[in-house]
Amino acid sequence: QVRLVESGGGLVQPGGSLRLSCAASGTIVRFNALGWYRQAPGKERELVAAITSGGKTNYADSVKGRFTISRDNAEKTVYLQMNSLKPEDTAVYYCSADPIATMIPSAYWGQGTQVTVSS
Repeated sequence: QVRLVESGGGLVQPGGSLRLSCAASGTIVRFNALGWYRQAPGKERELVAAITSGGKTNYADSVKGRFTISRDNAEKTVYLQMNSLKPEDTAVYYCSADPIATMIPSAYWGQGTQVTVSS
C-alpha cells in the first residue's frame, strides 16, 4: 500500500509564495518519479512539475521561472516551491508518484491540498 500526504496549501495574496510538501510512504521502497498536478474548478487536471530520482525536471510552461520542484530521496518527500503566485494558480494541488522513470508520474496520488491566490 502506498500513501502520499500533501501539506502546505492555503490562502496567499498575488505575488506571494507557498511551499508544498508531499511525503510518500508504503511498500514501494523507491519512487523513480515524483510530481505535482493541479485541478482548477471546471478544468481538467494538469501536470505542474515532475522530477526523477536522477534530478531531471519537467515544468508546465505556465509555471516555468516561478515554481521549483525538488525532492529528498532519503525521506521520500517532494516539494514544490511556488513564487510570484497568480490568481490563475488557484487550484487543488495533487502529489503523484511512480516507480518508473517518467515525466508524467501517475501511478499513485495524494488527496490534494487547496491553494488559493486572492487579495
